[in-house]
Amino acid sequence: MDAEPTRILFEKYPGLRETLPHVALGTLPTPVQRLDALEETLGPNAPRLYVKRDDCSGALYGGNKVRKLEFLLAHALREGYREVLTFGGAGSNHALATALYAKELGLRGISMLVPQPNAHSVRRNLLMELRAGAEVHLHAGILTTAAATLLDLFRRRFRTGRFPYLIPPGGSSARGLIGFVNAGLELARQVEEGLLPPPDHVYAASGTMGTVTGLTLGLQAAGLHDTQVAAVRVTDAQFNSVRIARRLFQKTNTLLRDADPAFPRFDFPYDRFSIRHEFFGEEYGLYTPEAMRAVRMFRDATGINLEGTYTGKTLAALLADTEAGTLANKTVVFWNTYHSAGVQDAVNGLDYHALPKPFHRYFEEDVQPLDQ
Repeated sequence: MDAEPTRILFEKYPGLRETLPHVALGTLPTPVQRLDALEETLGPNAPRLYVKRDDCSGALYGGNKVRKLEFLLAHALREGYREVLTFGGAGSNHALATALYAKELGLRGISMLVPQPNAHSVRRNLLMELRAGAEVHLHAGILTTAAATLLDLFRRRFRTGRFPYLIPPGGSSARGLIGFVNAGLELARQVEEGLLPPPDHVYAASGTMGTVTGLTLGLQAAGLHDTQVAAVRVTDAQFNSVRIARRLFQKTNTLLRDADPAFPRFDFPYDRFSIRHEFFGEEYGLYTPEAMRAVRMFRDATGINLEGTYTGKTLAALLADTEAGTLANKTVVFWNTYHSAGVQDAVNGLDYHALPKPFHRYFEEDVQPLDQ
């Protein structure tokens, strides 16, 4: 990791470097790639289509979470924490990324997880958490997780003298969102370098709204005021609303201004931010036929792997809009938030029986039908 990391956010607003804890975890900037073969497959209504390769964001583990963890884990280190505790579904990419990068920095990862539909990716992520030495707990739902977490926090305080550092689901706090403010500036720099035209639309998965909201603020800071952000909902509706996005946007903007008054104050761009609800399906983590069709089409055209919970549903929205003709002659960026390199080799030979017993069912029961 770089001792003095360079992030475009720090270049543009140097005062932030002195006030915002940061550790370079990611391999940034991530590339943008023109998807010529997919455009050809999509036919005459196809936009000028690019993918933002956040699947290449980290050598240890890629995807969108590393950008948030650069600021969250750095803050935990500065404040002297030894443990970090976060939340997610049983196969959470965020919980796994947190455990892996926490271990890299000498911190212990704790994951409070809730059930989700079974999939091969759930099995792989649980085994990777085991490999990372994370402490994992499975609770029946959000309320029982909250109660168990409170009890666990006070037990740890009694035993160690302090609480763990808490990271919200998806890393979606004002501090975590800073990583995607930088991502918006990063995309604008790539536009300036001629790697792509100014995008008319950016499609990204929205689980806890951190990625899409931070990106929206970053695009405003970068001067890409005409770019529309399509937040494709992949979790329950209660976690995705314009009200939540506005609140996160304002809190992140305030944190950045407090850290460096040179950072401007922006109004939330209601007319350039939309939430797409119609591709969620029936349940978080349950694949849809449209998502899996998108996953196969993308793999066949690009050789890049997606998955059915986040990126497949996001691409399904983009494909539906293309087929409806609404993206013709537009420049569109699909933000790949998945660690697509795969982790199967890393977990081969690991025994799931070393996980707490509530997790064993993910290895003993069938995966969902669309993941066969």
